[in-house]
Amino acid sequence: MIVVTNRIPVAEGHEIDFEERFRHRAHLVDTAPGFVRNEVHRPRPLKFDRATATFVDDPAARGFYEVKTWWRRLDDFVAWTQSEAFAEAHKNRAPKEMFSGPNVIEFHEVMTSTDLDV
Repeated sequence: MIVVTNRIPVAEGHEIDFEERFRHRAHLVDTAPGFVRNEVHRPRPLKFDRATATFVDDPAARGFYEVKTWWRRLDDFVAWTQSEAFAEAHKNRAPKEMFSGPNVIEFHEVMTSTDLDV
């Protein structure tokens, strides 16, 4: 299994608009061959406060939203990105001011404890 993560730096003040775009998405990826699931992770910047030995909010840190999709195989994801459904799902791009920088795509293979010989 493969996990594709799109790390997205959402500009301050655009968080609600960004989240609304995902709430109202077309859900076209949901029927793509090999697709397993989709998650959107909201950043929660925290720092460790040594004085209280607790984690506290860190308003100075920004963090990234992460859009994660799970796929049976990398080839399934690649096929999705080359499909008409992908083009349709991405045709209404968000305005550039919604972002504070470029997004980053990361790929990870899912490993189990058996894979690691634990």
